[in-house]
This record gives sequence, C-alpha cells and structure tokens, in this order.
Amino acid sequence: MTVSESEVITFIIITLPIYMAAFTLYAVRALKGPTIPDTVLAIDAMTYDLAAFLVVLAIFFRSPILIPTAIVLALWVYALDIYVAKYLESKEMGE
Repeated sequence: MTVSESEVITFIIITLPIYMAAFTLYAVRALKGPTIPDTVLAIDAMTYDLAAFLVVLAIFFRSPILIPTAIVLALWVYALDIYVAKYLESKEMGE
C-alpha cells in the first residue's frame, strides 16, 4: 500500500493546527510552570512532538536526513531529563 503525496499533504494540513495548539500550551506551561518538573515535562513534550513532526516532514519532503535529526533531538531531550533528575536528586552537578 502506497501513500500518495496528496494524502501526506492532507495529513500535514490536519495535524499542523493541532501541533501549533499543543506547542502553545506547552510553551505556556514551560514559562508559567510553578515547579521545575512542570517546566521540564512541558519542554519534553514539546520536543518529542517536534521530533515526531520532523519525521512527518521527512516523509513529505522525501528527505532522509530529517529522521536521524529527530532521533538525535529525542536523545538530547532524554539526556536533559537525566541531567535535571540528577540535579533535583542531589542539588549539585558533581560526578
């Protein structure tokens, strides 16, 4: 089963407003988050959604370089989670 270009364009047109609304809500939570975990969770969700959208754009533009970019972005956010969790646990960034 093949996916035509018009189906991908329709999918992007439908999902783009959903992604924009999600990004707006995540940005508000990241800026107004009362605690550090709220801010980190908002940034995580925003970045994972961005990585998923990069994969959709890679399919649309037929550009395979966007997929490793999305993987690197997701791994970078995971490293950020570990860094923040270690900081919150020990309140210092030593060894």
